[in-house]
Amino acid sequence: MPVDPRRDGRRLALLLVATPFVLWILLIVVIPHVDLLLISLHEKVAPRVFKTGIRNYVEFFGEPVYVQALVRTVAMSLLATALTLVIAFPVAYYIAKLARGRARTALFMACLLPFWVSELVRVFGWMMILRETGLLSNLLIWAGITAGPVEFLYNDVVVMIGLVYTSLLFMVVPLISALDSLDDSLIEAGYDLGGNAVSILREVVVPHAMPGIVAGSIVVFMLTLGNYLTPTLLGGKSSQWFTAQIYTQFITRFNWEVGSAFGFVLLATSSLIVWIGLRLTGQSLSSTLGR
Repeated sequence: MPVDPRRDGRRLALLLVATPFVLWILLIVVIPHVDLLLISLHEKVAPRVFKTGIRNYVEFFGEPVYVQALVRTVAMSLLATALTLVIAFPVAYYIAKLARGRARTALFMACLLPFWVSELVRVFGWMMILRETGLLSNLLIWAGITAGPVEFLYNDVVVMIGLVYTSLLFMVVPLISALDSLDDSLIEAGYDLGGNAVSILREVVVPHAMPGIVAGSIVVFMLTLGNYLTPTLLGGKSSQWFTAQIYTQFITRFNWEVGSAFGFVLLATSSLIVWIGLRLTGQSLSSTLGR
């Protein structure tokens, strides 16, 4: 049977491309999660003595403070996702459909520029602006609006600002990708048929951009739900973010068993909410990613 060198070349190319991805998923995602799952099922009954069970999960549901922290984190993450979508949609629409040439490139670079530095640097930047001796407080004193320094940090509003700011790009990019494929003639036809801006947005633009909306919302929600730096630094102890509870179990108490259980509770909660969101919007992961 003759050997087809082109077919062998395609197989080799596929193997070379797929191998790093498969190794990445196995070594960075699958194996650590399996290990954490096994650790979460260990119950520490004495120093270096363990038994298998679900006591760590029972401990989570038995402590109202942990459940309240999770519910609060989910609610804040959903709100941050909604606000990010509201802010990012007009920005993405202008870049994709209205801006042209260098203006479009400049606007996209303006969205991208803050992400050239790490999240830690961006959050510290907000802290320098909003702290009691920061730029905003001094500006209010100089303008005569306040008689003394004002502390803007350590509240939910500042945490929400930080979450939206650190997540904006991850909503803008999929929206631009979805809106860029929208044919301008469809919008023009909508106006020709007597539609207005609101009806065209509702009947034409949003349905076409729905895969981008869903993809961006999933990414922003997952990143926000698992965020640790922004809520902790901007919200302080009052933030009550669930990832801080996980950090406390792992690092402060060195209780990896309970920390692993809390991590899987967070993973299960986020997966359930994403599944509900996909069902409500009539989308699927395959169609969303494929778009």
